[in-house]
Amino acid sequence: MPVKGGLKVIHLQCVMENEAKISQKADMSFTMDDFAAALEKHDYQFQKGQVVKGKVFQIDPMGAYVDIGGKSSAFIPRHEAALREVIDLSEVLPLNEELEFLIIQEQNADGQVTVSRRQLEVRQVWEKLAQMQENSQSVDVQVMNTNKGGVTINLLGLRGFIPRSHLLERNNLEALRGQKLTASFLEVNQNTNKLVLSQRLAKSSASFSLLEIGQLVEGKITGIKPFGVFIDINGVSALLHIKQISQKFIENIEKVFQVDQTIKALIIDIDEGKGRVALSTRVLENFPGEMLESMEEVMTSGEARAERARKKLLESSNA
Repeated sequence: MPVKGGLKVIHLQCVMENEAKISQKADMSFTMDDFAAALEKHDYQFQKGQVVKGKVFQIDPMGAYVDIGGKSSAFIPRHEAALREVIDLSEVLPLNEELEFLIIQEQNADGQVTVSRRQLEVRQVWEKLAQMQENSQSVDVQVMNTNKGGVTINLLGLRGFIPRSHLLERNNLEALRGQKLTASFLEVNQNTNKLVLSQRLAKSSASFSLLEIGQLVEGKITGIKPFGVFIDINGVSALLHIKQISQKFIENIEKVFQVDQTIKALIIDIDEGKGRVALSTRVLENFPGEMLESMEEVMTSGEARAERARKKLLESSNA
């Protein structure tokens, strides 16, 4: 038995020595050419549109060179350094500080790619504006120029447009040049490079936030239709439906109201998503037909009547 055990140990040693010789031989056969080929095989494959991290290590009058981990350095032209105009590149491209870059041109014959900070910022701004539109946020913009159709604006370095029909001041557009306006988004589309905003929508949204069901509001009649009356409440268009004017049947609504007439009414419904506000004067009446017979009396004592109507609205909503 001791002999057999010794033979096993000797055999194991021989196997290990043979494996070591094979490994050593394999290492010797891995030449510098093999190493270069392996390096080429595992080198970074940079593609246009890819975001990479890198460090600026050299700045010259034409741009800067960036180490992004490839065989060759990347180059960022001066005009691609930032969204805003830059005189001193070191302000936006500090040496040896890790930054993100967008590849705008793939490797040339020397393996060098062209990168941009400006276009990366543009992409990030579009994403931010799309998120703001989704959240129904308003923004302050500066009017740069005017034309027959509206005004062009600057927003975070991007050029946008507000149509004349969406401006509060539509007659003297030239007076808006250089002014700051509060606007909401109508269209944010990076693919078509369209950024369209509305000053009127922003005012309407702001006014909407001040409205609530059961509130007595005062506004001016802007239009009369067979089905009801449109009333402007601080930029918000509300509807007083013919059935909500009085408890008594109305044959001709134009005999009851006129355009530009000021009227008080109670808000009975709000749908901000659709931009709708429903009003009622019917709930302010003490008897059927009072709005038709004594409208001025209803308007004069509107606050007291509204308080009574609010209680009824709350009771019906809690029932």
